[in-house]
Amino acid sequence: MKQLFVFVKKEFYHVLRDPKTLLILFGMPIMQVLIFGFALTNEVKNSKIVVIDQARDNVSREILSRIEASQYFDFEKASQFSGEIESDFRKGKIKMALVIPAQFGYMLQHDGTSSIQLILDASDPNTANTLTNYISSIIQSYAMEQNESDGFPMRIVPEVRMLYNPQLKGAPNFVPGVIALVLMLVSVMMTAVAIVREKETGTMEVLLVSPFKPALIIIAKAIPYLILSLINISSILLLSIYVLDLPIHGSLVLLLAESTLFIITCLTLGILISIKTNSQQVAMLISLMGMLLPTLLFSGFMFPIENMPLPLQIISNIVPAKWFYIIVKSIMIKGLGIGVIWKESLILVGMTLVLFVISLKSFNIRLS
Repeated sequence: MKQLFVFVKKEFYHVLRDPKTLLILFGMPIMQVLIFGFALTNEVKNSKIVVIDQARDNVSREILSRIEASQYFDFEKASQFSGEIESDFRKGKIKMALVIPAQFGYMLQHDGTSSIQLILDASDPNTANTLTNYISSIIQSYAMEQNESDGFPMRIVPEVRMLYNPQLKGAPNFVPGVIALVLMLVSVMMTAVAIVREKETGTMEVLLVSPFKPALIIIAKAIPYLILSLINISSILLLSIYVLDLPIHGSLVLLLAESTLFIITCLTLGILISIKTNSQQVAMLISLMGMLLPTLLFSGFMFPIENMPLPLQIISNIVPAKWFYIIVKSIMIKGLGIGVIWKESLILVGMTLVLFVISLKSFNIRLS
């Protein structure tokens, strides 16, 4: 029994002296709880909306003050004109527009009924439904309070208009997310084991003594997976069009070009992982776990990024899938062109160049 305790004590020393083991045992659970606790939420908060108050009376101001006081909405701007609403929706600047008609308070007090128009971006049907329920609850709560205090029955009718997805189908939201997720995982994971496989089988020595330059070796490793990933994106688009009844409203050529750019970004990331690791198991583990969770959490596919704390919103900017998800939704669902998505495209180009330079600098022409 004494020998058992000696071995247990020795094992404790081994664990406590290894910082990596301590980080896995204690650091990873804490980080996962914090990230999941803040990121995994079905609530919709701080959604940017625009208000067009054509009435400008006491009733409209009271309703707007209650909406602004809630944690669900963030007034992007107040306007009297509707010309910029469509542009704001197309660019993704706002989630909803609230239009209060002229003589709103007068009609409510004299006729007992009036309406408020709600225009929403329904490319994400869950968010659109949630925002509609939130604001309808605030409006109806105000109407009930007035009925109780004045004794005069009044009714405010929200007139809801859903843009881009009037039927509130789920496909316009999850298809772009699935495209980003599949391309990220396949492209990164497949290329992550490319150079490591050469190291383990010993064929890397043959490549290093060949006339090929390191840049050409990296490019040669990426080209087959680029072609296979393009076949993947083609099959996904065909399924979305003919099976899920989700047409491409924008340019197909632009969508394929942006998909190719995203695939190249993922390939360079996979090559970097491959260069930095020494076994296929480690490369696959890093590419699978290291890419799956950030893509699910920080791309905006499953959980709205604006609901997360500011540090997590900043972290989401380094996840390539976030920018590609915005691009795919803009082209497929909203029918936008390069004039709107050029910033996201430029970010992916910058990420690709940075990853390629780091990979090239990290590529060791001598095996240890």
